[in-house]
Amino acid sequence: MLNLSELLMEHHELKTFEELLELLKHAKKTERFFRMDVLPPFPDTPENWEDRLEATFY
Repeated sequence: MLNLSELLMEHHELKTFEELLELLKHAKKTERFFRMDVLPPFPDTPENWEDRLEATFY
């Protein structure tokens, strides 16, 4: 299972929510489940961030 917190800790180079979405597109190729356990710390994180991440992963 891929946790959002682990993904963020492993990729300190991420600066925007859009970069996170791109990374998530690649991560879904090797992971089966995804858990959103933290709020993404980016200034451009939208209010519907959970829906956007879920739609990108699944």
